[in-house]
Amino acid sequence: MRVALFGGSFNPPHLGHELAALYALETAEVDELWFVPCFKHPFEKALLPFEDRYRMCELAARALGNRARVSDIEQALGDESRTLRTVRALEARHPEHRFAVMIGADLLPEVDSWYGAAELRREVPFIVIGRSGAAGSPHGIQMPAISSTEIRRALAAGKPVSGLVSRAIVDYIYARGLFGAREPG
Repeated sequence: MRVALFGGSFNPPHLGHELAALYALETAEVDELWFVPCFKHPFEKALLPFEDRYRMCELAARALGNRARVSDIEQALGDESRTLRTVRALEARHPEHRFAVMIGADLLPEVDSWYGAAELRREVPFIVIGRSGAAGSPHGIQMPAISSTEIRRALAAGKPVSGLVSRAIVDYIYARGLFGAREPG
């Protein structure tokens, strides 16, 4: 099976993530897509607990049907997230699969500075997803410019985030009181 790995903080996952996942599933030569929430951000970015981000990714994956799921590999590995380490661990656990790594066109210039970048490029192909304002978007297609940072600010201010985050994830956020979310009013 060919699997696209979609890593990220997913703090929270939003419709831009879901659209990118659907785009990869429908256009890339993959059979499944696995959301891979990072366990610990390598640059000390403040994140919700892994369990909350994992659960929200499950809600995002559910909307995409049985071709999408969530991997807890980075929690199992612990420590800082490193794409090469994650890929190698998944290859060891699933030798029957072939993996590719999804990456936003905005991150392409950074890849060479990643841990083990040369080895990573040799081990897996990249699926490049167009991002608003980024060069290198395949076929000129760009995902909408949705920011998790702006979503967190809106939630804390009691502003609506409909149209940016799926209803299931918004309901989860309000039910758990995440990001200091206050119901819009």
